[in-house]
Amino acid sequence: METRQRDTLPDIRRDGPINWGGASREFVENMLTDMTILVDTPLWPAHGRLWSHLVSDESLAELHAFADHAGVPPRAFDLDHYDVPEEMIDELVAAGATRVSSGELTRALIASGLRVRAKDRPGRHEGGPGRSR
Repeated sequence: METRQRDTLPDIRRDGPINWGGASREFVENMLTDMTILVDTPLWPAHGRLWSHLVSDESLAELHAFADHAGVPPRAFDLDHYDVPEEMIDELVAAGATRVSSGELTRALIASGLRVRAKDRPGRHEGGPGRSR
């Protein structure tokens, strides 16, 4: 997965509004500064690296806005979170994400009402790493 350098990420103050359904510049700026995005400890091995989860404790719209701003590709989205490689965590924190433990991330996701349980995932098997993708 290609990661972009922090200074090449879109900056709505410099680059103008990003097209999120015609949202105003003010709305997007407020969304990006008021959001709480969490990234957990990288524990999930796959494809020769460790992976973390990126979630919002508020809404999927907030999560997608942050992910787009931080350069996380849409294909990394998995129903209630983004899978992000370990080497991207510092960049995500610099963009405003908060590092938390896996337990804290899970509790926040459950409390938000956004969590999709493993047994509710279409075509998925419970069991964590190595589950069918």
